Amino acid sequence: MSQEAPVNSSAKPESTFGARVRNFLIVIVAIALSVALFLGLRTETNSISVAELGKNSLPLDVALSNGKPSIVEFYADWCTVCQKMAPDIAQLEQQYADKANFVMLNVDNTKWLPEMLKYRVDGIPHFVFLSKDGKDIAQAIGDVPRTIMASNIEALVTGSSLPYAQASGKTSKVSNSVAPTTQVDPRTHGSQVVN
Repeated sequence: MSQEAPVNSSAKPESTFGARVRNFLIVIVAIALSVALFLGLRTETNSISVAELGKNSLPLDVALSNGKPSIVEFYADWCTVCQKMAPDIAQLEQQYADKANFVMLNVDNTKWLPEMLKYRVDGIPHFVFLSKDGKDIAQAIGDVPRTIMASNIEALVTGSSLPYAQASGKTSKVSNSVAPTTQVDPRTHGSQVVN
């Protein structure tokens, strides 16, 4: 004697059309979420590094001879403040690309030691604003807010005086490994060290 369960006549099986619509909506939502996730991750990792800025930088000699004002940044790949400012500098460079030169000089490269001494670079980032003829107009050192940097660049390209000519913020100290630690008396041809 088997007992059969009573059949509920009020429950209707789902139509194939309804199942297809539900599955279609699930697929659309999944695609939308995937696209949103992809774009979200892409914008998060799209930040430019200071090393990339340096690699794509205009050479100093070209900047000094092309008749445009220049912004020279002394930086290092290890400098956390330089890294923090890199996206803002990249945006400003893009905004003013046709009006000003942007030059990046890595303080870890001893080739730039004469320039580091000339502009008294002892903390980075160190920005030097040069006129169209290459004269030092102003300097900004450290973590300078984008608005202040933009105001200085705007004044530089229009030939006005820079509103924040001596801006200073948080810096990273330049290591002593770049600068000479002892001075040699040039009259002794290297045989006598002066302290």
